Formats: sequence, C-alpha cells, structure tokens
Amino acid sequence: MNQTKYIFVTGGVTSSLGKGIIAASLAKLLQARGYRTTIQKFDPYINVDPGTLNPYEHGECYVTDDGAETDLDLGHYERFLNVPTSQANNVTTGRVYLSVIEKERRGEFLGKTVQVVPHITNEIKERMQLLGNTGDFDIVITEIGGTVGDIESLPYIESVRQLVWELGENNGIVIHLTLVPFLAAAGELKTKPTQHSVKTLMESGIKADILVCRTEHELSDELRHKLALFCNVKREAVIQSIDASTIYEVPNLMLEEGLDIVALKKLNLPKKAAPDLKNWNTFLHRLKNPKHTVTIGLIGKYVELQDSYKSILEAFIHAGAANETKVNVVSIHSEFVDVDNVAERLAGLDGILVAPGFGERGVEGKIEAVRYARENNLPFFGICLGMQMAVIEYARTVLGFKDANSSEMNPATSYPVIDLMEEQKGVTNKGGTMRLGAWKCTIAPNTLAHRIYGSITISERHRHRYEFNGAYLEQLENAGLKASGVNPDTGLVEIIELENHPFFIGVQYHPEYKSTVANPHPLFVNFVAAMVKNKKPIVK
Repeated sequence: MNQTKYIFVTGGVTSSLGKGIIAASLAKLLQARGYRTTIQKFDPYINVDPGTLNPYEHGECYVTDDGAETDLDLGHYERFLNVPTSQANNVTTGRVYLSVIEKERRGEFLGKTVQVVPHITNEIKERMQLLGNTGDFDIVITEIGGTVGDIESLPYIESVRQLVWELGENNGIVIHLTLVPFLAAAGELKTKPTQHSVKTLMESGIKADILVCRTEHELSDELRHKLALFCNVKREAVIQSIDASTIYEVPNLMLEEGLDIVALKKLNLPKKAAPDLKNWNTFLHRLKNPKHTVTIGLIGKYVELQDSYKSILEAFIHAGAANETKVNVVSIHSEFVDVDNVAERLAGLDGILVAPGFGERGVEGKIEAVRYARENNLPFFGICLGMQMAVIEYARTVLGFKDANSSEMNPATSYPVIDLMEEQKGVTNKGGTMRLGAWKCTIAPNTLAHRIYGSITISERHRHRYEFNGAYLEQLENAGLKASGVNPDTGLVEIIELENHPFFIGVQYHPEYKSTVANPHPLFVNFVAAMVKNKKPIVK
C-alpha cells in the first residue's frame, strides 16, 4: 500500500486569513489531478465540539452525516470537494484532553505521570493519522486552527514537528499562510510580519516548506525574492494569495501560482494529468454572468455575524449559479420585525428564508414574517426553527389557536404544536445530545417536495431537540397545511408545505449542509427558480 502523504497548514500574523479556503483549494486541485484527498481541522479551543457555542462566538456549527457537530470550515471542505466529512475530520483540544483523561482514569498509562509531551502530543498525532490509516486517501491535508505563537496552539505545533520528523523526508510538508500588509502611509507592502511569523514557527522546530501570502496587491518579483531569502523557502514556494471577488476563484488562482505543483514536488509525487476543472469553471462562469436577479430576506437573530448562516449563504450562491441568477441576500433581524412594520421590513423582497436558531428571542418576528409571506404570496422557505415557526403561525392564524407555540418558548402554551422530542425529555447534558446527523425521510407523491427531489426517499442532516407535535397533525392537515415528508421509523414530520402558493415549504432538517458546487441543493435551486418566476416586472 502506498504511504499516505500529509500536508499541514498553519497560519501566522493574524487569524481569519482563510486557511480553510487555501486548504480546500489545494485539495480541489489535487483531487482534480486524480489524488484521493481529504482535509481535517484541528481547533485549539477547549470545547469538546462547537455544538454548545453561540454562533456569535465561532460562526455556524456544521453537522456531518455521522452526527458530528463541527467547525464551519468542514462546510468549505465539502462544498469544494463534494465528499462527505465525518467525526474524524474535526478535532478540538477539549476532545483530545477528554480522551487522554479518560484513558488515565482507566489506568491505560500504567501509573505514568501524564503530561502534554508525550501523552497529549501522541493523542494529537494519532488523530492526525486516523484518516490516512484507512487507506482511503493518498493525501491528507490538516488545517491547524489559530495563529502560530498562540499559547493554546503549542501542543499542535509540537505534534506537527514530531510527525513530520517521524514520517520522513517527502512524506509530510508544512504550508504557512501569512499576511503581507499594505501600509498606505508608506505606499508599499511590508514583509516583516511574515518574517517574524516564520521565525516563530522555526523557534518551534518547524521549517515552512511553502509560504502562502495573503495580500491586497500583487507581489513583485523583488518582494517574492526577499520573502524566499529571509523565510528560508525556495523562490517557487512563495505563493501569492490575492483578494478574490469570490472564494470559488481561489482554486484557479492557486493553479496559476503553481501551489499544487510545488506541493507535489515536495511530496515527491507525480503531477499526473493537468487538473480537470471544467465543471468548476462552468459553475464560475454562470455565477459571474447572471441573467436574472432576486433579493431574498434572510430572517434570523444572529444576522450581525455573516458566518452564523455560512452554509445557507453558500447554498444560495450554488443555487443562484444553477439558475443563472444573482442572489442578493438581505439580512433582517427578527427581533425588530412586528405586526406594525412587517410590510415595510419585507418590502422589495422576492422571497424570504426564515433561518434556524434556538431560544425565544426574536421568534415572534419570525412568525410575523411567515404570516406576511403566506398571505401575500411571497415565496417562503423555512429551515428547522423556521419550519416550526410556519407551523405555529398556521395554528394561530388559520386554526385560531391564539397562544399556539413551541414548548421551548412557552412551556405553558395551551397548544404545543411544537414539542420536545420524546427521547430528549430525560436529557440534561447539552453537548452532542440533539437529534444529529443524517436521517431518512419519506416524501408523499404529487407534492411540492416530491417535485423538488424527484424521489420518495431522501436522507438529510438534522440538528434539533423540538419537533412537530403529531397530536395536531390531523387538524393542521385538514386546514390545508400538508405534512409532505415524514421519517419512516419515528413518524416525525420532516416537511410541511402549502398548495396554491408560489412556493411555501418548511423542513425540519438542514439542507444547506449538503449543498456543494457540484451538487447544488434542490430545495435552494427550486426556491430561487420560484422567485425568478414569481418576480413582478418593474413598471417603468
């Protein structure tokens, strides 16, 4: 069996430079050359996973098929590679320490003093090689979260140093992503922050093999030579990563810079055929040359931070390209929507998406937005809590259940049309205890959902504790709200929809997690198509 090769991506100077996008772009190029490639993310925070984090803290929590609550970068990996990730693709410091402490409690260390080196670093190294040891991948790219020099990142940096040494020459390389800032006062790009960052990495015993430099301006040959000389890398290994209009341009930019060729050379691997990016570039062409424009209102309560709804925003990009339509997303804070201003707040929109979330803050605004969309034939799409709000709105307005609610928001409601799932009632721990991961759904024929999916059996990813209360199903269906998708094993209502409406559908699951460049999610594609069709012509 060929030995799996490893690429480690570290970051310097500042956070949020886009390590995940560089890792995903390189993986895309290697995959397009015929190499089986995967990416994993190691996060230096002590949470066991991001499942208990507020979206304001760390952006959205991404969920995999096997139910892992992970970092949002795994969403980028899947969107670029069109290959599912898993529990093994995201590891946190909390998970590492929890595992080591549990081993210590079981006596597995035979009375030894348990220390950061070697016990924590050994645990990290084992997890770094987990995917490589399956035999499923030729190349494993590992993104190290945080910035070189951070105290919390030190065990990861030491683990990379040890592992590169243990793997031997040409089997493990390090890509260091840094910032080359432009100082307006001096009118020039400055290399000193990158030099210091590389020096910090070298103090930890790691030599960068490739330098990827984030920049707003083109790097001159002179500047590249200077970076190569003072950062101790080959001139060809100084890669420019200039700001792009969309993250989906980055693979092409990295191809022009030769990042994949340099990496393969360092790993002593053949170039194989030139990368096949035909489908990728067709997507890019459609994205950049739209024939229509629609404006969507994203009704949520974490709208101040765009990363809170990262997968939804990316799914709209995929669906927009599929429809040759530019999708403008307007964020609307649900806390500031009410019966008096809803018409004004939603004016000029071609459709609304009511976003997922937890807790009662802002839910009345979501309910009001659903009512307006339903009564005014405005295309509506509800995800998770958004679907639940549609059920509550219908129960209140159409059935006349005035205090209908979710027992999450009002435990004393007379009509708990949304209620805590039976298996959740004894749960006290918050982390990793929701209904998570891929679950089956059976779709009723001759429904909007059936037309969208073209199938009666689907699998979608979940992340919720509360569900449609089946006790009210008959009354709601008799009143016109159709349950068009149910879980075949539990009877859980997965999809609700309305007939005689341009587009009105709510889903209990999270379709945004499965939308990729290669496979835009059909719900988003059809939602955008419905808005294009329903859009009123502008009267001149």
